Amino acid sequence: MNVVVVESPAKAKTINKYLGPGYKVLASFGHVRDLPAKDGSVLPDEDFAMLWEVDTASAKRMKDIGDALKSSDGLILATDPDREGEAISWHVLDLLRKKKLIGDKPVSRVVFNAITKKSVLEAMANPRDIDVPLVDAYLARRALDYLVGFNLSPVLWRKLPGARSAGRVQSVALRLVCDREAEIERFVSEEYWNLSALLKTPRGDEFEAKLVSADGKRLQPRAVTNGEDAGKLKALLEGASYTVDSIEAKPVKRNPSPPFTTSTLQQAASSKLGFSASRTMQVAQKLYEGIDIGGETVGLITYMRTDGVQMAPEAIDAARTAIAEQFGNRYVPDKARIYSTKAKNAQEAHEAVRPTDFNRTPDQVKRFLDADQLRLYDLIWKRGIASQMASAEIERTTAEITADNKGEKAGLRAVGSVIRFDGFIAAYTDQKEDGEQSDDGDEDGRLPEINARENLAKQKINSTQHFTEPPPRYSEASLIKKMEELGIGRPSTYAATLKTLSDREYVVIDKRKLVPEAKGRLVTAFLESFFARYVEYDFTASLEEKLDQISAGELNWKDVLRDFWKDFFAQIEDTKELRVTNVLDALNEELAPLVFPKREDGSDPRTCQVCGTGKLSLKLGRNGAFIGCSNYPECKYTRPFGAEAVNGEASASNEPLSLGKDPHTNEDITLRSGRFGPYVQRGDGKEAKRSSLPKGWTPASIDHEKALALLSLPRDIGAHPESGKMISSGLGRYGPFILHDGKYANVESIEDVFSIGLNRAVSVLADKAAKGPGGRGATAAALKELGDHPDGGAITVRDGKYGPYVNWGKVNATLPKAKDPASVTLEESLVLIAERIAKGGIKPAKGKTAKATKPKTAKAEGATAAKSAKPKTPAKPKAAAKSKVAAKPKAAAKAKKA
Repeated sequence: MNVVVVESPAKAKTINKYLGPGYKVLASFGHVRDLPAKDGSVLPDEDFAMLWEVDTASAKRMKDIGDALKSSDGLILATDPDREGEAISWHVLDLLRKKKLIGDKPVSRVVFNAITKKSVLEAMANPRDIDVPLVDAYLARRALDYLVGFNLSPVLWRKLPGARSAGRVQSVALRLVCDREAEIERFVSEEYWNLSALLKTPRGDEFEAKLVSADGKRLQPRAVTNGEDAGKLKALLEGASYTVDSIEAKPVKRNPSPPFTTSTLQQAASSKLGFSASRTMQVAQKLYEGIDIGGETVGLITYMRTDGVQMAPEAIDAARTAIAEQFGNRYVPDKARIYSTKAKNAQEAHEAVRPTDFNRTPDQVKRFLDADQLRLYDLIWKRGIASQMASAEIERTTAEITADNKGEKAGLRAVGSVIRFDGFIAAYTDQKEDGEQSDDGDEDGRLPEINARENLAKQKINSTQHFTEPPPRYSEASLIKKMEELGIGRPSTYAATLKTLSDREYVVIDKRKLVPEAKGRLVTAFLESFFARYVEYDFTASLEEKLDQISAGELNWKDVLRDFWKDFFAQIEDTKELRVTNVLDALNEELAPLVFPKREDGSDPRTCQVCGTGKLSLKLGRNGAFIGCSNYPECKYTRPFGAEAVNGEASASNEPLSLGKDPHTNEDITLRSGRFGPYVQRGDGKEAKRSSLPKGWTPASIDHEKALALLSLPRDIGAHPESGKMISSGLGRYGPFILHDGKYANVESIEDVFSIGLNRAVSVLADKAAKGPGGRGATAAALKELGDHPDGGAITVRDGKYGPYVNWGKVNATLPKAKDPASVTLEESLVLIAERIAKGGIKPAKGKTAKATKPKTAKAEGATAAKSAKPKTPAKPKAAAKSKVAAKPKAAAKAKKA
């Protein structure tokens, strides 16, 4: 018998069925050890030795694997086919060797890109050794992220009270969001006019032609910049006669896009399905690990963390066969399509995300999938099969027309397109994102029959005023696209990076757009002022390139760490002498447009409007940054950081911001800031109706319509079909909810409060009732046992209606969406439980206080490396001679992994 190790129990269950009784497949539940979240886990002065820790739950998993190995013939490591998967196999093997459980038993590493019987058996027949360069790249990335997080974060805490930790990749992604916001703030709108003519052919068909030239000169886009010039051109067109100069029909071919990578899948799922990046990866993980289809468990898609766009030759052949059967022979191109990626740092050996079997259509599997799984599988199947289909054939017709008004001439153009053969469009079309024209869309309709030299009749002249718009804020999808273009991060990191920015409250999502919070702007400004190099796009991308060179065996991972640490440590040391006044002066300058916007009366925006003589400046307090007057304590004027940018002049005098009148009561509706944050209010006095802003809604986004919607709550949805009692929706202390007969049920978002219908409301209430008083249900089975809480009682990972969560007694703490339940550690669970208790006012078990303490049973492993040979000790940086890391132990011990 052979022992096979994979990451997840779902994957283990599927593979066990494929391999039969000669194998025992066990799950590691993700990584079996990690760097402890405390100072000293990476030791630059000891040639970057890394001290690993095994938590209680992982120790139990490793014991199970070790016990099984004692009576086995060999060990097969079958973790995922990427850098993280290679690292998990390396960790497992290293632990087993330290415990002397391997002996002379054969050890092999196998990888498969899809969890199907054929792929798994082929992988078993072609084992290899652990890829040491891949492990080295993992170690280098892990060490880099640790060194940045546990050295830069304490600097933030000391110099910017209230700031959270700064991660290596997250800080650069945050800078992208903040830079875009600053670009929007600096944007100056410009006026322009568009002119067109509605014309009629001699056969009575109407079409529109746009003005493209005047007085023999071509008009560039937005060339007409004022109403006076537009009026002159309109007068010319009103009195002109129209003749067709030429008509040209040109065939155009449009080619399909390649199959999905991780980032393009996340982008398409966002624009087409409304999925967040983390939701996309959660659903894709289930499709990859296996779905029970008529008694057989099979993976429906290939591995979903990839930046490759190529498909295996056998998959291409299968796709071409399926195209012929399902669409017809004309839809099969003469040659198979071969794609190459344009993304930086791409690993071409990784296959694209595609169906494991193109004959398994969405219609055939829909009864086995839930709604989200079906929608995502449908998207992947269509994009995959479209990538091998024939080009779409389009006829593009262009008519050039002359307008002649007593010798004064202008040129107009009409363009139309007709699809002569739909090709790949029969399976899949792209969708516009952020106002961009998609590859498959076409703004031009079909033109009627138009002949050269014939005269046209003028029907109407249109002259419309427009204003240029600022660049759009990033959505999750467009930010991922930008990160990929710049070479920042890897496919497996995008969703986690975005989730981290949201969890740390550096950004909020408003109407699916990422809006930087004031604290996010503050952290970015600080890093740009004092750690500019480490938030530069090119520098971060160059580190990613070096990591890929390590994985290719072209660079030594310790050399990369030495080069990075020498300069980074010196920069950290320099900030120790940095005074808070220096920091505030730099931030006042960097954030001036946000903190001190221009005033309508033209006065100095930094002059205090309360005392009239003091100067406003950023101040740092125990709870973070705020704006205060230099005449303190004589003038006690303060306001929260970022409030002036939202409320303009109203906030300078702490006055409410008027949003308009209630159409029914004629009372004033205002936006205010109170002790517990911003809120909207109708009327004045004790009887005034008030509503706090829901999570994700910023004061800047609140207008008259949104305020009316909030103040209208609770909303009656309809009478329950069984009880006849009213079901209502509203916003409460614990978020959006629906209420029926004194019983509450949470809904996912504030938008549901305003849009949920009667049928869905009844269904939500029924689901809640079925779960029982505990909400998630007392029968939810434990996915993973993490160990005991320091205050007593077991901690487990469970799966509920709204996703996986950590349970301790009566405390349920939802896992971050990007977090794999199998990889949760006891220490992470303690932090989540403590945060949940703090947020919800929940009393911990036995009346004790939950603390995010290190589990006593954790086992610290010795320093380990990917290679057994002892590396040469490098020369120590002078500044580092007396310090292992540039973080105070007390501060760093509280840090979370960045």
